[in-house]
Amino acid sequence: MSKENEEENQEDEVKIILIGESGVGKTNLINIAIGDNFSENEKSTTASTLSLKKIKLNNKEYNLDLWDTIGQEQYRQLTKIFFNNSKIVIFVYDITNKDSFEALPSWKKDVEDQLGEDYIKGVVANKSDLYLEEEVPTEEGQEYANNIEAKFLLVSAKKDDPKKFEDFLRVLLEEYLSTKKGGNSGRFSITRESVIKAKKSNCCK
Repeated sequence: MSKENEEENQEDEVKIILIGESGVGKTNLINIAIGDNFSENEKSTTASTLSLKKIKLNNKEYNLDLWDTIGQEQYRQLTKIFFNNSKIVIFVYDITNKDSFEALPSWKKDVEDQLGEDYIKGVVANKSDLYLEEEVPTEEGQEYANNIEAKFLLVSAKKDDPKKFEDFLRVLLEEYLSTKKGGNSGRFSITRESVIKAKKSNCCK
């Protein structure tokens, strides 16, 4: 592969991480984005995982590297490793869990300790189907997103058409491409290639 083609392929790959407290639905959001089914009994993520998603935008196909990160406090330092080189960060909270919303500024600080402010932001208010148990009004989530200059999405990974979250990814991708913002590429990172290689060697079962 020529250097020109290699650089073009790198431009076509965009790293996106979903972060937030345990139980907010990050895994299910990624699952529906890649065509898997919603799981009622989705267990808490105990290892950050990579899923691949292709999205077409303006007649060009882009490869999205969707990283599902660990939300539990005891893994927080480990989770930070996966922030590096992220182009888009999606902060996820559960509308029925006020604590998960109030934790977002802390997650944002962790991200910016690694990336600075050079990344595209999204805020996802998940579990909108549980509106009768709502602890965080939509207006409050939207206001927070506005304050941090992030796109906002109210969604139910369980009930909504999967295209709703996919369209949100497309909006964030379009913003990234228009600004060409990105993470700090000079630091250690865990890449798509290293994960695929590890899977092939059966070292990460």
